[in-house]
Amino acid sequence: MTENGSIQASVLGLGAMGGALAEALVRAGHGTTVWNRTPGRADALAAHGATEAASARDAVRAGRLVIVCLLDHASVREVLDPLAPDLAGRALVNVTTTTPEQSRELAEWAAAARATYLDGGILAVPHMIGKPGSSILYSGSGEVFREYRTVLDLWGTGTYFGEDAGLASLYDLALLASMYVMFAGFLHGAAMVAPSGMTARAFAGMAAPWLSAMTSGLEGFAAVVDGGDYTVAGQQSLEFSDLGDILAASAEQGVGTEVVDAVQQLIRRQIDAGHGKEGFARIIESLR
Repeated sequence: MTENGSIQASVLGLGAMGGALAEALVRAGHGTTVWNRTPGRADALAAHGATEAASARDAVRAGRLVIVCLLDHASVREVLDPLAPDLAGRALVNVTTTTPEQSRELAEWAAAARATYLDGGILAVPHMIGKPGSSILYSGSGEVFREYRTVLDLWGTGTYFGEDAGLASLYDLALLASMYVMFAGFLHGAAMVAPSGMTARAFAGMAAPWLSAMTSGLEGFAAVVDGGDYTVAGQQSLEFSDLGDILAASAEQGVGTEVVDAVQQLIRRQIDAGHGKEGFARIIESLR
């Protein structure tokens, strides 16, 4: 990093997210070299001051900070494996979505290549990068996180979870699991009301405040789960939580029940094991 705080960074991968990350660097005045497997993706960035590299090797050699935002773990290894000698002494920040074990494997690979490795999980969509609400989880090299913190924060609020390179991915994917199941539940509801003439937009107007209000219950579930006592007073019982009526109404509307079936199976497993009087949070034991 120079005296004025600028760096020389290289971004490998200019899909929607990689392009947004590179744009934030260029906008902040950092020397930014970019590379993408498919030509043409760098034109707009180059017009604003980025340097397009002819190859991934040229891009890596141009920066002390190397940011990787590719399709998946396999594509990361495909691009980086031939470049191991060029990565020595560089900071490698991988924000490609990978599993925790894949992130740990990449950290070991980077260490063998004598690069310092930081893994990142982006909790944002591309247009959110650099704006309020964008959040990025990091784990791996604390040295890289501290040295480049001001740069990383250009993309969103960064939170560091320690040296275990797999933790950022784990927490990222756990949050995404919560999100996707919630979205699936909303779409199931939209499908249920469609035959009545209600549009998905109208249903969203009803669902958004309801779901937002229900998130206040998460801390209560968390307290029960962490305490391990599903008999604490005030909980809605598993028997009361039976989803049979929702399943029946869905079938009457001609709607597939796969989404609700999954939750009902978790509930029934605990009821069948004799825990019907205990709280709904106990379904976590079915998952475990």
